This record gives sequence, C-alpha cells and structure tokens, in this order.
Amino acid sequence: MVNKLYDKYLKTFLKKNKLIIFLIILTIIFTIKLPYTIDTPGGYINATKRISLDGAYDSEGSFNMAYVSEIDATIPTLLVAFLNPSWDISKNEDILLENETIDDLLFRNKLALKEANNNAIMVAYKESGHEYNVKKQDFYVVYLDKDSKSNLKVGDKIVEVDQKKITSKEEISKIISEKSIEDEIEFKVINDNKEYKRTATVSNINDSKAIGIVVYEILELETDPKITIKTNNSESGPSGGLMTSLAIYNALTSEDITNGHIIVGTGTIDSDGNVGSVGGVKYKLAGAIKNKAKIFIVPNGENYKEAIELKEKNNYDIEIVGVSTFKETVDYLKNYD
Repeated sequence: MVNKLYDKYLKTFLKKNKLIIFLIILTIIFTIKLPYTIDTPGGYINATKRISLDGAYDSEGSFNMAYVSEIDATIPTLLVAFLNPSWDISKNEDILLENETIDDLLFRNKLALKEANNNAIMVAYKESGHEYNVKKQDFYVVYLDKDSKSNLKVGDKIVEVDQKKITSKEEISKIISEKSIEDEIEFKVINDNKEYKRTATVSNINDSKAIGIVVYEILELETDPKITIKTNNSESGPSGGLMTSLAIYNALTSEDITNGHIIVGTGTIDSDGNVGSVGGVKYKLAGAIKNKAKIFIVPNGENYKEAIELKEKNNYDIEIVGVSTFKETVDYLKNYD
C-alpha cells in the first residue's frame, strides 16, 4: 500500500514539475566540471598599456603577451573539443606535478607571475641604466616532493632555518649541504598569518642531499622611476616575463623599439636576462595570427622549432623571431627594418 501511494505521488510530482526537472538536469549538464582542461587558441594582452611609469616614453606600437585560452571541461565543452581538431583535452592530473593538488598549482603559478614581473623590472632597469633596490625578500614553499620527509606545507613563508634569518635561497641550500643524511633541520614559517615551527629531514633524493622542497623568492623592489604593473586576478604563470621586460624597457628609453608594430611573444625571463621555454606555442601563435601581429617572439630551441613548423604548415604571414636573452631581443628590434 505504501509503495503504491509513493509511486502515485512520484508520478504526480514528475508530471507537474517537468519543466523544473528539465531545467535542473540542463543546469547540471552545463555547469558540473569534469576533471579535464581544454586548451584553445588564445589571444594577447597588451603589456605596454599595463606599465604605469613616471615619465614614461610613448610607444607607437605595442608589446603583447600571448596566452592560451583554457576552458573548464563540462559535458558540452568536452563534446565540442572532441569534434574540434584545434582544441586539446588534458587530464587535470597530467598538468600537475607529482604530489601536487590543483590549489598547490594555482598558488605556485600566482607566485611565478610575481617572480616574473620582478625579473622583468630588474632586467629592463639594468639594461636601460636605471636604478632599483631590493627592499624585502620573502621565501615561499611552492612544492614538496613525494619523498620529502617534512611537515612543511605549500604556502609556508620561510623566516628562519636552524634559527638563522634567511636572506637568499642559496643560504637554504648551503645549510642543507652542510648537514648529513638523516639530520633534521628546523624551520620557522608563517602561514595564513600564523607562525609555526616545522622540520625537514635531509635525505638522498636523486643522488644528492636534499629535503625535497621547491622555494620561490619573491622580492619587493624600490625603483627610480617608480613603476606599477597591472595584472588581472585570473592571470598566473611566468610566460609573459619577456614581453613585460620589453614593455618596461621601451617605456624607460627614448628609442621606440616597437617601430610602430604590434609585437606578440612569449617566454620566461630570469633575473640575468635569460629567456626560458614555455608551453602552448601553437595556441599562442594562432592567437597572434588572428590579431594580425607583425612579429612573434619565441624562445630559441624547441619553441622556435615548433613555431617555424607551424608557420610553414599553415602558411602564416608573420615573422618568427627566436631569442635566448633579453639583450639579444632588444638588439634585434633596434636593427629591425
């Protein structure tokens, strides 16, 4: 009897609420995220307009950071990606380092952007003959190896190691090198505005003494002239470093090395001006083509090789420039006809 009443009630409910049920199902289909990321051809961000600099020189052209468009996978977007050869599907677990979560990755990439912008400032100011000073240095744990014997956490800001205030990443490495295997190292850290005591045991990792952590050094710079780089909350990663450094340099110097062109590019930059490789070149180049860029700057090596192959395969009308250093890039643009 109870079952019959339940069945009758359920049938009545379904009949009267067909539209609501349909909308709920539709909402689930379009909003539930699947454990995949979809990469698509991107565009570029005008780095020149992002630089706010006292007494900046004008630029007729612009330096632009190429990017990859990433879409969260839902059932509809996944179906479109399967049918679109220019879209690629990646498992979220494949873009993570071993023993890393999505939140860890996001934190690491946010800090990588800050580090890239600091490197861009230092390189551009140094090359243009302007001054900067390091006011403050912070050291953050961004990754722990699966073999690490430590209770350190991603996001920890390291203040002291073995009761010694740290002023460089090299100091941490030196302390580790002076220890023996199975020695314990003490850390004072700050996380979420709270102070903690952590420890790490020195181990043999990849045939060397290590504690299995990766640390990023984030600087607070004082510059003359004063500079501000605007970024969006959605941005992360270091691949815009080279183009940011070029935009800063161009604002600091009277010679406009854009020569009035839309210049798009990608590549990391370190504090010594070395250009590093990046991912997603095919999407970034496609975005540059779509936006009618004149020049596409890319790191030498595999990135340059891939860009050249794509240009020839698709008959792209764009000049591909492979570079290894910031100075090499500036010299090329100064002599560009």
